[in-house]
Amino acid sequence: MRHDPARVAEARSWLGKAAQDLRAAEVGRRADPPLTADMAFHCQQLAEKTMKAFLTWHDRPFRKTHNLVEIGLQCAAVDPGLEPVLRRAAVLTEYAWKFRYPGELDEPPQEEADGALALAREVHDAVLQRLPPDVRP
Repeated sequence: MRHDPARVAEARSWLGKAAQDLRAAEVGRRADPPLTADMAFHCQQLAEKTMKAFLTWHDRPFRKTHNLVEIGLQCAAVDPGLEPVLRRAAVLTEYAWKFRYPGELDEPPQEEADGALALAREVHDAVLQRLPPDVRP
């Protein structure tokens, strides 16, 4: 069955942006010293954009937000099998702003940033498995 080309393109666009965040997180990890604050930010963005791709594919509107709890609940309403990983990914929400501005900690520890990357990849992989091949990048 052929899918709506506009919906495929829009979902793929979200996934393309998510792939850029994954790449940025990996580049930050390889930097010397690692850019752990940037890694954490891009991990949150990877999870957010991946979830928004899923909602786009399922024609579910969402508001402009970085709140992964809110977006995750919408995704889990479409596919309850995603709930466990999305519930765990909620902790990534704060990386949309934490470490981004002066006055707080400058950088998360390497272990924290590595954990964020593993979790964001898990979200990404779980969502990709639930999308048709022509939507995946």
